[in-house]
Amino acid sequence: MAKTIYKICPQDLWREAEARGRFDGAPVDIADGFIHFSTADQVRETAAKHFAGQSGLLLIAIDEARLPASLKYETSRGGALFPHLYGPLDLAAVIWARPLPLGADGLHEFPDLTA
Repeated sequence: MAKTIYKICPQDLWREAEARGRFDGAPVDIADGFIHFSTADQVRETAAKHFAGQSGLLLIAIDEARLPASLKYETSRGGALFPHLYGPLDLAAVIWARPLPLGADGLHEFPDLTA
C-alpha cells in the first residue's frame, strides 16, 4: 500500500508551483537543500511548530510511491525520521491540495488523513 506524506505550503507559493508544473520548495526548503515533508503522524506537530498562527496555507498530500529515489527518510526533530526530497516535486505525485484553515482556538484544522 502506498504511503501518503504531506507538505504544508502557503497558498500563493503553491499556485505558482501549479503554474510551473513543479514545486521547487519554500524558502526554507531551498535554504536546506531539500523539500521538507511530514508523515500523517508528524504533520500536526509540524504545523504547530513551524506554521503557528499562519493563515492562507494548504495541506498537500503526496503519493510517496510516485516520488523518485531522491526521497530520503532522515533523522530530524526529536530523533524521528522525516521524509526529505532532494530535488523538485513533480506535481504528478500530488493526490490533493486542501485548505488548512485556522480554527477559533488558533490551531490549524486538518482534514481526515486516514482516507
